[in-house]
Amino acid sequence: MQASQSSLRASGIPPKQGLYDPSNEKDSCGVGFLCHLKGRKSRSIIEGALEMCVNMDHRGGCGCDANTGDGAGIFFQLPHKFFETVSAGLGIELPEEGRYAVGFLYLSPDEAACSKAMSLFEGVVNEEGQSVLGWRDVPVKSEILGADSRSCEPLMKQIFIGRSDEIDDDQDFERKLYVIRRRASDQIRYSGLDGGDFFYSATLSARTIVYKGMLTTGQLGEYFTDLHHPDMESAMALVHSRFSTNTFPSWPRAQPFRYMSHNGEINTMRGNANWMQARQQLLDSGVLGKDLEKLLPIIRDDGSDSAMFDNCLEFLVLSGRSLPHAVMMMIPEPWEKHEHMTETKKNFYEYHACMMEPWDGPASIAFCDGISIGAVLDRNGLRPSRYYVTSDDLVIMASEVGVLKVDPATVIQKGRLEPGRMFLVDTNKGRIVGDEEVKEEIAGENPYGDWLSANRIHFDDLTRFEQSSRIRGYNLTQRNRAFGYTFEDKRFILGPSAETGNQPLGSMGNDAPMAVLSDRSQLLYNYFRQLFAQVTNPAIDPIREELITASVTFVGSEQDILDPRPENCRMIRLENPIICSSSLAALENLDLAGFEPRKLPIVYTFKEQDSDSADNEEGQSAGGAASGGDLEEAMAGLCAAADSAISEGVNVLILSDRGVDEQHAPIPALLAVAGLHHHLISRGTRTKVSIVLESGEPREVHHFAVLLGYGVDVVNPYLAIDTIAAMIDSGELSDDYDAAVSKYLKASIKGVVKTMSKMGISTVASYRGAQIFECVGLNEEVIGKYFCGTASRVEGIGLDVISQEVKIRHDDAFKPREVENEALDAGGLYQWRADGERHLFNPQSIHLLQQATRLGDYDLFTSYSELIDNQSRDFYTLRGLMEFKFDPAVAIPLEEVEPASEIAKRFKTGAMSYGSISKEAHEALAVAMNRVGGRSNTGEGGEDPIRFEPLPNGDSKKSAIKQIASGRFGVHSHYLVNAEELQIKISQGAKPGEGGELPGHKVLPQIAKVRGTTPGVGLISPPPHHDIYSIEDMAELIHDLKNANVNARVNVKLVSEIGVGTVAAGVVKAKADVVLISGHDGGTGASPRSSIQHAGCPWELGLAETHQTLLLNDLRSRVVLETDGQLKTARDVVIAALLGAEEYGFSTAPLVTLGCLMMRVCHKNTCPVGVATQDPRLRAKFNGAVDNVVNFMNFVAEGIRELMAKLGFRTINEMVGQCDRLEMRKAIDHWKAKGLDYSNILYQPEVSDEVGSYCTQTQDHLLDRALDNTALLDLCKPALESGSRVSAELPILNTNRVVGTITGAEISRRFGAEGLPEDTIQLKFTGSAGQSFGAFCPQGMTLELEGDANDYIGKGLCGTKVIVYPPRNSHPDFVPEENIIIGNVAFYGATSGQANIAGVAGERFCVRNSGVHAVVEGVGDHACEYMTGGSVLCLGGTGRNFAAGMSGGVAYVYDEDRDFESKLNRAMVNLYPLIECGDSEISEVKRRIEKHVEVTGSEKGKRLLTDWSNIVPQFYKVLPADYERVLNAIKRAEESGLEGDAVILAAFEENAKVGN
Repeated sequence: MQASQSSLRASGIPPKQGLYDPSNEKDSCGVGFLCHLKGRKSRSIIEGALEMCVNMDHRGGCGCDANTGDGAGIFFQLPHKFFETVSAGLGIELPEEGRYAVGFLYLSPDEAACSKAMSLFEGVVNEEGQSVLGWRDVPVKSEILGADSRSCEPLMKQIFIGRSDEIDDDQDFERKLYVIRRRASDQIRYSGLDGGDFFYSATLSARTIVYKGMLTTGQLGEYFTDLHHPDMESAMALVHSRFSTNTFPSWPRAQPFRYMSHNGEINTMRGNANWMQARQQLLDSGVLGKDLEKLLPIIRDDGSDSAMFDNCLEFLVLSGRSLPHAVMMMIPEPWEKHEHMTETKKNFYEYHACMMEPWDGPASIAFCDGISIGAVLDRNGLRPSRYYVTSDDLVIMASEVGVLKVDPATVIQKGRLEPGRMFLVDTNKGRIVGDEEVKEEIAGENPYGDWLSANRIHFDDLTRFEQSSRIRGYNLTQRNRAFGYTFEDKRFILGPSAETGNQPLGSMGNDAPMAVLSDRSQLLYNYFRQLFAQVTNPAIDPIREELITASVTFVGSEQDILDPRPENCRMIRLENPIICSSSLAALENLDLAGFEPRKLPIVYTFKEQDSDSADNEEGQSAGGAASGGDLEEAMAGLCAAADSAISEGVNVLILSDRGVDEQHAPIPALLAVAGLHHHLISRGTRTKVSIVLESGEPREVHHFAVLLGYGVDVVNPYLAIDTIAAMIDSGELSDDYDAAVSKYLKASIKGVVKTMSKMGISTVASYRGAQIFECVGLNEEVIGKYFCGTASRVEGIGLDVISQEVKIRHDDAFKPREVENEALDAGGLYQWRADGERHLFNPQSIHLLQQATRLGDYDLFTSYSELIDNQSRDFYTLRGLMEFKFDPAVAIPLEEVEPASEIAKRFKTGAMSYGSISKEAHEALAVAMNRVGGRSNTGEGGEDPIRFEPLPNGDSKKSAIKQIASGRFGVHSHYLVNAEELQIKISQGAKPGEGGELPGHKVLPQIAKVRGTTPGVGLISPPPHHDIYSIEDMAELIHDLKNANVNARVNVKLVSEIGVGTVAAGVVKAKADVVLISGHDGGTGASPRSSIQHAGCPWELGLAETHQTLLLNDLRSRVVLETDGQLKTARDVVIAALLGAEEYGFSTAPLVTLGCLMMRVCHKNTCPVGVATQDPRLRAKFNGAVDNVVNFMNFVAEGIRELMAKLGFRTINEMVGQCDRLEMRKAIDHWKAKGLDYSNILYQPEVSDEVGSYCTQTQDHLLDRALDNTALLDLCKPALESGSRVSAELPILNTNRVVGTITGAEISRRFGAEGLPEDTIQLKFTGSAGQSFGAFCPQGMTLELEGDANDYIGKGLCGTKVIVYPPRNSHPDFVPEENIIIGNVAFYGATSGQANIAGVAGERFCVRNSGVHAVVEGVGDHACEYMTGGSVLCLGGTGRNFAAGMSGGVAYVYDEDRDFESKLNRAMVNLYPLIECGDSEISEVKRRIEKHVEVTGSEKGKRLLTDWSNIVPQFYKVLPADYERVLNAIKRAEESGLEGDAVILAAFEENAKVGN
């Protein structure tokens, strides 16, 4: 029976509500294709592709409904034979192949709505001169669908469209079909038609077709019965399995799309879409003719990032470019710093950079047009893509190897997609077209080099002009005040930047109020919070992987993207967008054809206002309130002036606030830039001009980042530069002017690159206009008009208050003063000052807390709590603006509330590593938390195994939570099995998207031992986990850790930002047991000040969003929610519980109880109380008692009980998520906060009673399927029980993941860190091993693999031998050393063991290796990155950026192609010919090759040994400079007569003096 239209829904995605916003949804996937090289069509291609999809099931996602998948699909050539067969039975007469097209349509199940849509579609076809041949119902098996998927299942039909005789060209027919599809979508989907929201055209083509839906991989072939029809044939097929961060069904979001399928995430989507909108006005018709206007907008904003990418790709292809050409434009290689790229290709990329910014983000994109099929990888190689070529002409490409059963004897090539590279199969040519060939051919289509030479101008070649006069003396001070400069800006921002050329560091987090809660006038930038990548895509590494970042900026007018001409690159190229004042003068005085600059003032005047309304309000100036109308009028004037200038041919707009004086105040630079940027986008003129900003306002990294994020092209911070000049004149800085300014600009752009890297963006061109920010505290009117599309969840001030803040600064600058040289405002943001910004922890609150916990005085603690809570209510925090709804009628006696001892079990201390804090402080926290039944956290520095044993008095120093951070310091099997909880640190509140940093002077010998590194050598953790580049990678690491300790919970630590709820939902689907939402204000040992102040959001927002999103997804009952970030009192904890948290973390407060005075110098190793220092003299001053922390925890628990009694809750579980017991403060009397609307925090989604509001279920980690549990544990039983030797041989599949890890954990559990004797367990596997083969396996195991392996082999290896070699029955033409045998990120974080790999490894081989000794026959890019120990012997070629950040261990490389020196990152290493090393070292290298040949049968090794004497001169030794210095210091210490630990200590002390 037909459902009624009103009961139907096209999508299960709920509308925006509370803090949940469907636009934040993310997805990732497995992707692959199968094709016949010669283009021969067959059934086996379709069947094989379906098998591949099933074997990547673990890369797809599934929610609570096991029969509702996140999406699966298949794309292949239009099956003419099949359609001939089925159409005959329908009375449809099909013309010859190519003369008709088939559309695969989703339609409403409602009969009337469906009929109407079909009629409209036919009308469009006829209007476009084509003919409708007929319709076909697509047969499906709806009964196999899960309830969620079936609830919005569309009706599926295929339409057959005949090609008119007037169209001769196949591509012209595809263009006409494109027009038909877009027009039909406008008339049906986007017109408000009943049932129109169901309409979706999966494909409409004469070449290709897609079958897809909200299915699991196993359902795809069963649901669409067509796919098993005997006449269903193709020569190529592309498959996709989707992993979404939600559980809501959405059929159109399944992939593949019309030209591609995408594994990854486009991080710059908002900017890309805006820029494409702006370019539409420049388009001429080209090959699209009069149809062009019917195709706009090019990008539909209701699709996913992948769908929008497909929109743009399709437009570029159908407007005249080849598919590879369009892909090269959208995902260019990192051409800017590529030393091996040909000039032809560089010219191509630079020319197109003048026309379009990159679509930036981690991506493996498979693409197809029905003739050729291929794939491309992002510039940083952040997605796996492997391929086989067989002797019977099959090409198999997928996210993994082993997804299709193949006889090894037929495989002639095994390869991988390399970073930035393209892989193309052209069935017309009948071969694979290599990356170099396809790109050189495309790059040679036009004389791009000549065009650039004639038109592109390098900035350095411009005529130089005298810069504007420097502002000095009292004029400078006045302008400093007018733009809000403080003493701290000079001391903590400008000074350090100009001295070091690096971004300034700080520590201990941020406990000052947010901008909208501050009493003080704030710059507009401070209302914007930086967003950052977590889980669904990685942050990138701007330091160690600098070669893929770029800050190149072009100034000038873009031209028509459809018409490539020489004039398109008439641009000025700058190497970075932050420029000095003399450079601005060059732009100001441009006198070149094609460039017309004009300066537009961005100042305004205040009209007289009635000041009565301002009476008695803090923050208002004596001169009365400012009017938002003045500012609005000024912005309208600016936009009008810009429009006029553009109409007159101006294409360089210079916005300048140099005209500030007593009568003129500056328009906030960010408002001017963003407002004008969006105005010009709406007018279609943005790409005609460059916006240059000359402003006294921006001075720090965050300011520049926000300006670029909202569209500025170039910034000249003239006042910051003049202030630095004045600091030099006064002796505050010792450098000369040019050097200091150069360093300041360098620090600023480095900081911007680091900021955009946190979001996974590698080029400033992509970051510009991408709006990677959340706004906290501006109202919707301001955002809608000037910051369109910016996320905002806490509404606040409008233009009136923005103008008032400007007026406060302006009045302060120009008010009469008794003395002209009066000091600037103190600031007090970075350190507490009596006359500065307010801080929750101040001398009074610190003293009260320390006294109360030291004396064990609960009454005194109550006074402390009241002080903190009252401060909080006084506009410090969002929670301070909330009140409890107490009802005496439901209050209960205190004795009925669960005891404090039970509540304290939910408490945790934060992840502070041994290294960032002292041994004494770290152990005190662990003992205290074990006493109260809570959990302490190791942090990312590992833990000394001696702490695993209880103390004689029953205390324990063992941290219950073992953290796994990106550096993997000290992470081994013994560490993991001694945990109750394993925490994956994705982000840290004070520096999300950045790695931890421990200066060399803090790396004492004992710390180095625990971390597996070298004493005295500084340590940096990579910004990303190199095994988490996507949500399915997250699922894999969770699975790995659960295998490493089946008894421990797996916790994932995220940081609050908009969309964190959606990310958390994905993490829960990935089987996390605990999710921690950390606040932006948490402490840190060291972090860039920009991150401490401006990254992330309050935990109240992130926690509430996460709780609401999990409820909507029916995932809340599967996970424990935890929060932390400046939790200080019982009130904080109870509010956290009411917002959805079940467990609670404390960090700063426990440190204060141990003596911390909040000096905020942790990063300098000068902590005066011995808490955050490794200096033995300062550590001797530590007098923190365990009892202090115990008292604090117990006091908080008692305070919670008292509040629970008043609220009527007997247990924490009853209280979790009951946000209706909170209300917003009434009658807020604050000049800024009175406009706040944060009601969405207290929103409760309407869900059924069955949806749990706290954790009641345990996750199913599918451990019963693990090969260890089904086979290995039984086989290894004799070894585990008695140490007897065992050996076995087994087959292995790609679906067998983390093989050996459960067995290895059992060894560690029974035999400790020593494991078993060598080779006690010998296991040989045959086949393609799944991800994480041998992860965290300890001493005593030997894992031999005949076949190949996927990513993460040997991750965290801690003693096991891993041996991999090709099948013995490989094809005669298969050459192992030329082929990929293991995947990316092999031996990541390995601490010990041996590896012999007879073949080539992928990217990032041995990243963060600290102990494995590996032999391999070739490696990809970034090998030995961050390596701190062990050794690598590479018998073949390497990729780029070898040894970046390598600070320990040694590498030997056979430079077969004599190009290794150009691929080495020399920043931290020295290079020596092996022939110049000692004979013993040469002999050792030879011995290791001999062993390699013995265990793998390596042919490459045999050849090297045969010609050894001639080969040795081609070997290089790579040795880190710091490591070498320490080794030399050790040698000197030994020669002086020292022994044992004294040698190491002496070497450390000598090395620390060098300045690490």
